[in-house]
Amino acid sequence: MGNRLSKIATRTGDDGTTGLGDGSRVRKDDARIAAMGDVDELNSNIGVLLCETLPDDVRAALVAIQHDLFDLGGELCMPGHTVVTDAHLARLDGWLADYNATLPPLKEFILPAGSRAASLAHVCRTVCRRAERAIVALGAIQDDSEDGGEDHSAPLAPTPRRYVNRLSDLLFVLARVLNRAAGGNDVLWRHDRGQFGGK
Repeated sequence: MGNRLSKIATRTGDDGTTGLGDGSRVRKDDARIAAMGDVDELNSNIGVLLCETLPDDVRAALVAIQHDLFDLGGELCMPGHTVVTDAHLARLDGWLADYNATLPPLKEFILPAGSRAASLAHVCRTVCRRAERAIVALGAIQDDSEDGGEDHSAPLAPTPRRYVNRLSDLLFVLARVLNRAAGGNDVLWRHDRGQFGGK
């Protein structure tokens, strides 16, 4: 790790390839790299959310999630290596249950709006959904490779896919929590607002 971090500009990627954790090289537009990039983007957006004023418990959860996402990126970077486990999923499930218990039931769709922190949580949610799609696409490519496709890397474990699916749900719930922490409520979609939003 020290050697990798001491020389950031290596120029080894000038040919359009990048190295994986197992020493192999793939194109930078490879499905595995796309999934890793989306996870990295999600982590970066959570970093922006953490710049906001947040309840201490929400902040602690998000910091833990950032570490999880770094681990998840490492798992994607090293074919055949498992880092994210059922314990990570159980922790997400616990947060989901705890925060949901503090919220009123939803009877309408809500808009990704409200306080700045809640809106940023919604941005994180949408990036998380994109990361999920990328991980699912990577898994599908690997499933096809078993039938004669080109990708012969180790199969992708189901836990990363499950983690980002549940995380997107949690980010939705946290957006609702953050609107209330800011003194507001959910911003409801008005299905009866008339054509073009008129009264």
